Amino acid sequence: MKEFQDSSPVPPSLRNLQILEALAREARPMTATEINASLGLPKPTIHRLVANLEQEGYLSRQLDGRSYLPGLKLRQMMLGVMHACQYDLPRHDVLVRLFTAVGETCSISIPEGDTLVYVDRVETNWPLRLVIQLGTRVPLHATAAGKVCLAFMNPQSVEHFLRHARLHPHTPNTFASAESLREELARVREQGHAIDDQEFIPGMVGISVPALDGRGRVLAAVTFHAPVQRMSLETAMTHLPALKRAASELADLA
Repeated sequence: MKEFQDSSPVPPSLRNLQILEALAREARPMTATEINASLGLPKPTIHRLVANLEQEGYLSRQLDGRSYLPGLKLRQMMLGVMHACQYDLPRHDVLVRLFTAVGETCSISIPEGDTLVYVDRVETNWPLRLVIQLGTRVPLHATAAGKVCLAFMNPQSVEHFLRHARLHPHTPNTFASAESLREELARVREQGHAIDDQEFIPGMVGISVPALDGRGRVLAAVTFHAPVQRMSLETAMTHLPALKRAASELADLA
């Protein structure tokens, strides 16, 4: 029997990157065959490469046993890249302009697994404030930014989250059931923004909007929050146009 020979001119290291790029482009669980649809590699090759990436922790096999999502190592790399980009001055300038308009702490965050990670921030000068360090993880279901990211994920990923996530009730206002959170996410998608009405920390309110790419996928969430002693939720809503401008500027930089 003649042994299969892989004659593709693309080096294996670049093939691995092409596989990860294809998965990132679709932003959903994909089988090896689906990943290979745009690469055209021989079937034995794509299955070998995907298996190696899974073994090394760059891909994670889903419960169906066939499809894959980014694994822990790849998610850590993605987060590291975002942290390195905190020195991106044009992006940081977007937050500075938003802070000038709002006067309260403004931040950019991204989803990481079942949590949200802060990657850039401009702190208010007021002594009463919530200080969250860059890299801090907070729950998706109990924050305005987290709900924005969930609302604009593909439906399959949202349903997986709702079925498996532990929706801890951080405050009496937290959406702590799958059904209530599902209804809230529908409202967020319809209105294009999310609020945090003391859902994570008592006495803190916030508003978040998504920075979307050309295909409507979330690049990041842009948020500001403030203590209720200084800003009511009604007053916070008056800054929604400035928040949307900042998200649009951020998307244009991507």
